[in-house]
Amino acid sequence: MSGVQGVVGPGTWTAGKPAERQFTGRMLEIREAALTLFSERGYYGTGMEDIARVVGIRASSLYNHLPSKQILLADIMLTTMRELIRVFDESIKQAQDSADPAAELRLAMEVHVRYHATHRRDVRVGNREIASLEEQHQREVRQQRRTYARRWQAMIERGINTGAFATPSAQLSTYALLEMGIGVSQWFQEGGPLTLDEIADHYAEMALRQLGADVESTHGAARAERKSARKKSASG
Repeated sequence: MSGVQGVVGPGTWTAGKPAERQFTGRMLEIREAALTLFSERGYYGTGMEDIARVVGIRASSLYNHLPSKQILLADIMLTTMRELIRVFDESIKQAQDSADPAAELRLAMEVHVRYHATHRRDVRVGNREIASLEEQHQREVRQQRRTYARRWQAMIERGINTGAFATPSAQLSTYALLEMGIGVSQWFQEGGPLTLDEIADHYAEMALRQLGADVESTHGAARAERKSARKKSASG
């Protein structure tokens, strides 16, 4: 893959490192079709002809836009991790002024849950297709996963150091909370008995309780932080 050169133009992919590729024009339609098919049939159960059929073009025409379906899988999985890291960083930045580890964790858990509830196809592909990636792409995805987990672990360690959290292992707590939030992607449906905001709030409280935080004393301040963050997001 490292030797493949991309064609820059309308509806094509931009060559470069996996994290630097950009999709434009028709490629966005192709990517969307691939995302749906990968999530439903799996990477190896999806052929270029299947993607072409959904988009409404000939399979041979796909090669005018990209060299292989591997590019699509790599973009889907890398984009998922870049977006998770981005929303985590933004949520923590919003809470850091308060110097309250509980407020940081509450916001981080909320955005983690919301992402996995609203990107179920991306999550399904990301969770089961890591072995389908070529080595250079797999290496980068694994690195970004470690980066994301380390962000969480550092946040939990700050809470332990200040006495806000009481857990014997920041690392194990990180894994448990991440898996808990990822699980939402398996069952969440719009129109259920609870809204996504209510689910995110409930998961945030469960996360705090698992870490031994004083949920009642932090609830009011954290809720105010959350409302303020949502208002800024809506106005932006």
